[in-house]
Amino acid sequence: MRRRRKRQVWITRARPGADATAGRVRALGHEPFVAPLLEVRRIPGAIPDVADVSALAFTSANAVRAFAQGCGRRDLTVYAVGAATAQAAREAGFEHVLSADGDVEALARAIAGRHRPEDGPVLHPSASEPAGDLAGALAAARIEARRLDVYETVPAPLGRRDRARIGRMDDVLLHSAKAAAVLADLLRESPQPQLRALAMSQAVLAPLAGVPLSAKLCAERPAEAELLRLIDTP
Repeated sequence: MRRRRKRQVWITRARPGADATAGRVRALGHEPFVAPLLEVRRIPGAIPDVADVSALAFTSANAVRAFAQGCGRRDLTVYAVGAATAQAAREAGFEHVLSADGDVEALARAIAGRHRPEDGPVLHPSASEPAGDLAGALAAARIEARRLDVYETVPAPLGRRDRARIGRMDDVLLHSAKAAAVLADLLRESPQPQLRALAMSQAVLAPLAGVPLSAKLCAERPAEAELLRLIDTP
């Protein structure tokens, strides 16, 4: 049997998620390189008002962590976009956690299928530039919802040593379109045509249109397990 080559995989997502992804890449037999293109900053003064809220909806683990720092309530039902976000909610102390195992649209459908309008409002703690309009999708389903910006992601500068290692990478993992946009700017300045871009979805790949790469692949579903499968795709 032909032995599989260990691939050098660049992880661009913000910490602490990047470190968890690195562990999963290593477990698959590949070599992770953590050099985030984004960093997460909690928005100061974003204190959640949950007096009338009946449930929380999270579309990222970063939102869970930022919300948990500003609010001590853990008795509310949590609707999470996927497994990683659901796990972050459980680790933060939430006991009633449901995962949609999909994207924002799947989360909206999951909430609409379980949450009755008379149950009360759903609060969506999110990034300042969210991917998708969850509150709007819930409003269309006649569920009262509001968004609260609890964190933001900003470009993270790469040091000289990290830049030097990029030329030895086989694959670059992209969890968000914002990270892909930062990557696109970097690659226009310093082309790396040997790289394969592996992305969570077609929307994440969009900023890389016109950027020379050896391949651009996207996961079948917006889940990290599906994204990591792409590493072993010929």
